Amino acid sequence: MAEQFRRTTGFGGVFFRCKDPKALREWYNQHLGVDTNDFGATFEWGKGSGEMVWGTFKEDSKYFSPSEKQFMFNFRVENLVWLIDQLKSEGIETLGPVAEYEYGKFAHIMDLEGNKIELWEPAEK
Repeated sequence: MAEQFRRTTGFGGVFFRCKDPKALREWYNQHLGVDTNDFGATFEWGKGSGEMVWGTFKEDSKYFSPSEKQFMFNFRVENLVWLIDQLKSEGIETLGPVAEYEYGKFAHIMDLEGNKIELWEPAEK
């Protein structure tokens, strides 16, 4: 199968559920120097080569649904619409439509063990 685009271009982030996201972010800031905000922290990969997000969610957050796992991975992709079409043709069920924001496009799928995967095509800079 000839691929038109690379499926993933990098790791975009890791998100996890916790009892008190604010307290945990403050702990990481105080003890490890992680520069956090209300969403977590962003780490740069080299000079201008991309970012990775570390994000905390309340333990009862529905954002990870239908997964019951405590974490969710985010992968950067080159062309999200193309990839979603490819995944559908391979029998992978997508969770909702592609969402578009000023910072990029997002879609969600589940892996074979019930982990929710977030796919992210960053917006052009």
